[in-house]
Amino acid sequence: MFVVTLLCAPTDPKLDAALPVNLRNAWGGGDVIWLMPDVAAEFAVEKMPENFDVVWQDCDALGIDLAIQPMEGRRKMMLLADMDSTMIQQECIDELAAEAGVGPRVADITARAMNGELDFEAALKERVGLLEGLDSGVIDTVLATRITHMPGGKELLATMKANGAYAALVSGGFTAFTASVAKALGFDENRANTLIEEGGKLTGKVGMPILGREAKVQALEEITARLGLTDADVLAVGDGANDLGMLQRAGAGVALHAKPTVQAQAKIRVNHGDLTALLFIQGYAFSDFA
Repeated sequence: MFVVTLLCAPTDPKLDAALPVNLRNAWGGGDVIWLMPDVAAEFAVEKMPENFDVVWQDCDALGIDLAIQPMEGRRKMMLLADMDSTMIQQECIDELAAEAGVGPRVADITARAMNGELDFEAALKERVGLLEGLDSGVIDTVLATRITHMPGGKELLATMKANGAYAALVSGGFTAFTASVAKALGFDENRANTLIEEGGKLTGKVGMPILGREAKVQALEEITARLGLTDADVLAVGDGANDLGMLQRAGAGVALHAKPTVQAQAKIRVNHGDLTALLFIQGYAFSDFA
């Protein structure tokens, strides 16, 4: 048995009641259940519809996200999340680069790396190198003035944790940022790269080994083993090519507002909803949110 979820951005509630009903009728599904009026609905189907990808594209064009997954075990006991452009709305290294006066150059490298066009490790070293000499106090300035949380993040963490889940923030960014974001949102642990500082300045070097795609998979393996969980118990979310390994290993891998190459390989794609979409796809109703 599978469950089909339709949802949109809570700030733009435009899920017409007729859409899930018509889709349910076309696919021979069960009763439509509304998780949030005008925002999220679901119904069960016995098998994967053959035209799912075509219908997904039609819904996407309407500003509606469409997901399908096995019904059994869809409520997860672990959240494994990327940070940049996932739990926060920015790329931290791009914001640091803007302060250093090399913003456009670094942002271009970041975009290409996240789309899988460049080697992640080499691209990170190149970008960090451009920050050499930047006052390390700028990190606090960026955190205070440039970084904003992705909508729905606090509800996602609070609700999953209230239902017994563990939350880990695993980023190709930097510990100076993940520590702050993890504390603010309620993550149980965080892993990221380390910017090397000397004399109050960034050296242009990053601590080794670099946390990239394989390290995110390693985090999934290590944390699930420690907690006595399996891959199937994990909900992973990210947007970049370095997230694909964990997205493909997790029981539910969500590409959130992701790069095209990531969307093409992810199990679940959310282009319009915010982080509360990760609750809706697990069957949580708005009334269940912590």
